Amino acid sequence: MAIGREDFKKILKKKGLKVTRQRLVVLEVLAENPEEHLTAEEIYERVKVENPDIGLATVYRTVQLLLELELIDRINLDDGFVRYEIGDTQDSEHHRHHHLICLRCGRVSAFQKDMLEALETGVQAALGFRVTDHEVKLYGICRDCSEKEEN
Repeated sequence: MAIGREDFKKILKKKGLKVTRQRLVVLEVLAENPEEHLTAEEIYERVKVENPDIGLATVYRTVQLLLELELIDRINLDDGFVRYEIGDTQDSEHHRHHHLICLRCGRVSAFQKDMLEALETGVQAALGFRVTDHEVKLYGICRDCSEKEEN
C-alpha cells in the first residue's frame, strides 16, 4: 500500500478530525501490515515499540474512532478475535476485499477482485434492496497445503 503519513493527515483532516500522533501511528501500523489482520492488542504491541507512552485504552479508542470513520475495517475470521485492517481510503463506495482461509494451516489471504457487483445489481433490481457493503470469506485448502498433500 503506497499510502503514507502525509496522506493519512489529509484523510483525517478531510474527515474533520484533529491529526494526532495516536491516530497516525495506528493507521501506519495497519497500512504497513496489510496481510496480518491485527487485533487491537497486536496493534498496541507494535505501536508501543516506538511510542511507549501510548496505552492500550488509547489504541482501543483510536481503533473505534477510525472504524466509525471507515478508515479501517473490522473483520471476523472465526478465530475468536476481532481483527482490523486498513480500509480502502480511496474508494467512496467502500467495498471490502475478501478473504481466503486455509483450513489446514490457517493462513488468511486477501483478494481484491469484487465479483459480487452483478449479484448486488440483481438483488436491487429484484428486491429493491440496495447493498452498501458485503464481506466474503472462502474456506478451503491453500496452494501450499494442496501441494504438500499431493507429495
